[in-house]
Amino acid sequence: MMFIAREDKEDGLVLPNHQVLYQRLITYATGAENGPFVAQMLSSWMAGRGSLPRCMGLGEDRFKAMVVGLFPGYHAVDLQSCPDVEPERASELEDVRSLLLAHRSNRSDEELWIADIVATGCMGDDHLWSDLGLFERKYLSEMLLYNFRPLAEQNTNNMRWKKFFYRQLCAREGFILCRSPSCESCSEFSECFAPEEK
Repeated sequence: MMFIAREDKEDGLVLPNHQVLYQRLITYATGAENGPFVAQMLSSWMAGRGSLPRCMGLGEDRFKAMVVGLFPGYHAVDLQSCPDVEPERASELEDVRSLLLAHRSNRSDEELWIADIVATGCMGDDHLWSDLGLFERKYLSEMLLYNFRPLAEQNTNNMRWKKFFYRQLCAREGFILCRSPSCESCSEFSECFAPEEK
């Protein structure tokens, strides 16, 4: 049976569907550090927010293992018929995934799920935190620092995460996509470093 998201009232306020779903989901959380991050992304995905495809990019078995592993006893999730990532972007997705996995914090196997979800989110067209269904950009930064600290700590100037990943990939291949000799002198500085809206 498909879980139908709807608006509920709490303390007299009508909350958006994804926040209501989050509040329900988090009560099943095991206490793992990634639980709140995944609960945000999963609740947004169930409410049709963000741009993650079917099974959040994990494949059916791994998606179910993630839900059972982080939220045992929660059975309201059903698979959506969202489109998968375009096949022609598979190598791009794999490049981002391998970048993340090369910088794991090695705290748990949850990093494998997070790497796949984040790489899949990079295929979206909006800010990465929004494409993932996180509620604010700060949660993306916290999630990346927890799971991929060696990489996340390199983003010392608070570059937008998707741009930062692709800049790292370019540098790894030995070329720089940007024409400007430095970020500070670039005419598009605000595109890469401007604070993102909630």
